Amino acid sequence: MRVYVPLTLPGLAEAYRTGELGAGPFVAYAVTPGLREWYVSDDTEELEYAALGRAALASLRLLAEEPEAPRRRVVIAVDVADRAVSADPGRGIDPAPGEVRVAGPVPLGKAASVHVDAADAQADVTAAADALPVADGGDDEAQSLVDGAEDHELLWFATQEIANLVGRGD
Repeated sequence: MRVYVPLTLPGLAEAYRTGELGAGPFVAYAVTPGLREWYVSDDTEELEYAALGRAALASLRLLAEEPEAPRRRVVIAVDVADRAVSADPGRGIDPAPGEVRVAGPVPLGKAASVHVDAADAQADVTAAADALPVADGGDDEAQSLVDGAEDHELLWFATQEIANLVGRGD
């Protein structure tokens, strides 16, 4: 199963350093029945893109919690065994669409690709991360700032480019 793991650049650097994602169960996003119902599509490619988008929003939430992290959303696509993925019972009966738990750790070698904001998205991502708590409270203006980050497409990178993304390339 392909899952999309939300990270920050420091989180990606840690995964690169250790060679694995997560020390225990961690949150990811995938094409689940809940995501299919929420997105209302049968097109697999569209559903995968929706799962990537959910992970990008989760990456934004990580950035809101890590003010020192560079303001770029990061999502890593990883292929894991179906049995390693489960719904998160700790999140109640209505978790976020597509949200799953992955039994960790997962070798970084299982990664298929990395998706990262371009440098020109940083101002909008910064504004979105700052506005997220207020947007969660129902403020429409703050939600508009959060939505502004979604206007930026994440760039696709091959896994061989991770070293350059985290500043450890030659």
